[in-house]
Amino acid sequence: MLTKTLETIFHRDLDALKQEIEAYQNEDRLWMVTKDISNSAGNLCLHIIGNLNHFIGAVLGHTGYARQRELEFTRTHVPKIEMITNIEATKAIVAKVLADLTTTDLEREYELKVFNKPMSTGYFLVHLSTHLAYHLGQINYHRRLLDS
Repeated sequence: MLTKTLETIFHRDLDALKQEIEAYQNEDRLWMVTKDISNSAGNLCLHIIGNLNHFIGAVLGHTGYARQRELEFTRTHVPKIEMITNIEATKAIVAKVLADLTTTDLEREYELKVFNKPMSTGYFLVHLSTHLAYHLGQINYHRRLLDS
């Protein structure tokens, strides 16, 4: 039951991420920061993609994805089409991994100690969905403030 809920939420929010990135009329503004906004929408998008591919794809799905977290925040001017393609690929990986999880898998301790304490896989997946939603809101606000 929880996996179906999470699949629905990740699908919805990754589609919303794709729509936000597509909505930028000026592609250069994806990478814009100000004195009060330190992370660009482009970097937040790269961070979401890296985060999900690492914690869901590599750790749970054994995809072999090798995360380069620093680049998520330093790389710039990635073409919009490349980001959209990567969002779609991430959506497919998340859906596949979640579809393969059992209730026992969700109750099992997550393989990595992310917050310096043990937690169930189900708990961490819920955290990842709220983390995505948090950054999605930041991207929406960034676009409405800086892409006008």
